[in-house]
Formats: sequence, structure tokens, C-alpha cells
Amino acid sequence: QVQVVESGGGLVQAGGSLRLSCQASGLNLAINAMGWFRQAPGKEREGISYINWSDVSTCYTDSVKGRFTISRDNDKNTLYLQMNDLRPDDTAMYYCAPLYSIDWSRCQGRPHNFWGQGTQVTVSS
Repeated sequence: QVQVVESGGGLVQAGGSLRLSCQASGLNLAINAMGWFRQAPGKEREGISYINWSDVSTCYTDSVKGRFTISRDNDKNTLYLQMNDLRPDDTAMYYCAPLYSIDWSRCQGRPHNFWGQGTQVTVSS
């Protein structure tokens, strides 16, 4: 049974930083592309960053490019998202998920339907 547990969210002022973690079980991160997604109140869930199994390819949606960094530790089966220069519009519930497909040219990934509880990020102005 695949399970993912996200952590690391919190309340931070604009310009601050957070590091999110995603601990996976029942799933080998070393052979799966993974992604971070977020859902703000009243909005659809959106993919914001992806990383492939070898950690060579990564991509980011324009809204987070240059501020967020995705990484993984295959030995710990953990995915990370370092978020710097946070803005109020980054406020959302953040989720990680394994991907069953990804279009690297458009930085669009399709997640498997394995969702954790998410971790809330709130950025105050």
C-alpha cells in the first residue's frame, strides 16, 4: 500500500523560507518520478515542481521558478521542496505524489491517485 506523508509546512512571513518533506512508504522513490502539488482555497490543485528518478531532470512552474528547489534522498525515500522568498500567493495545502507520466517540455506531470493529508503553508504579508 502506497502512503505519502507530507510535513514541514507552517506560518511564515513574506520573504521567509520553509522546507517541505514527503516521506513515502510502499513506493520506491528511486524508480519513480515525483512531483509537488498545491491547492489554494477555492482553486484547483496544481503541479508546481517535478523530479525524475535519477535526480537529473527537474522542472518548475513559472510561479515558483527561481524560488523553490525540489530534491530527493533515495536512501531515505524522501522528497523535499525548499521554498525561499515565499509570497502570500504561495499560501496553499502542499502535497507530493508519484507520477505516471510527465511532459518535461511543458513541465506538466500526471500524478497517481495517491494523496496524503498534505501540509499547510501560510504566508503572511
